[in-house]
Amino acid sequence: MPMIAFVANYDDLSTDKGYQFKFHCDKCGNGFLSAYEANKLGTAAGLLEAAGSIFGGFLSKAGETAFEVQRAIGGPAHDAALNKAVEEGKQHFHQCKRCAQWVCPEVCWNTEVGLCHACAPDAQTEMAAQQALATSEQIASKTHEENYVGKMDFKTVHSVATTACPKCHAELAEGAKFCGECGTPVAAAAKPFCVSCGTALHGAKFCPQCGTAA
Repeated sequence: MPMIAFVANYDDLSTDKGYQFKFHCDKCGNGFLSAYEANKLGTAAGLLEAAGSIFGGFLSKAGETAFEVQRAIGGPAHDAALNKAVEEGKQHFHQCKRCAQWVCPEVCWNTEVGLCHACAPDAQTEMAAQQALATSEQIASKTHEENYVGKMDFKTVHSVATTACPKCHAELAEGAKFCGECGTPVAAAAKPFCVSCGTALHGAKFCPQCGTAA
């Protein structure tokens, strides 16, 4: 069969009973389903097979023979059906004169200039897309500029972290030497952070940054 100048991808949905094809847009993949065309030989073979199952014998053999005949000449019939479906599909898709690709009219075709959207983007669509992108970038920029931790008291946060019982984790009263819940001595417990500036102490008795006693 000679080369068909049409979309790059299609699905052959044909059976021995008929022919049908689904063509896909070269840009977005949207599909167009051709009209179903019954295969007369396939239909006749099906009738003979049905008759053969009822009467047996000669008719059954006739059904098998008809099926073999259909298989033998199905190539040209299939090619003719494909050519017909292609002509039908060309009435639906548009070929871009710039990139030569076949695209669907619903999503990928710019009617005003007669080119696909990849070669001639729609002005309104592009403007909306650029506005959305600019808005997203502005939001990200403002988010980075905003100081979300400026009002947080990290000293207090670390101080609170050092006032929990090391055994039962109950909250300790300010200056308590023993846990009020389990009685565990806590005065000598190593504090992980400086209560003044929040610097990690790593077991030091004095803060390496501000000199506050641990």
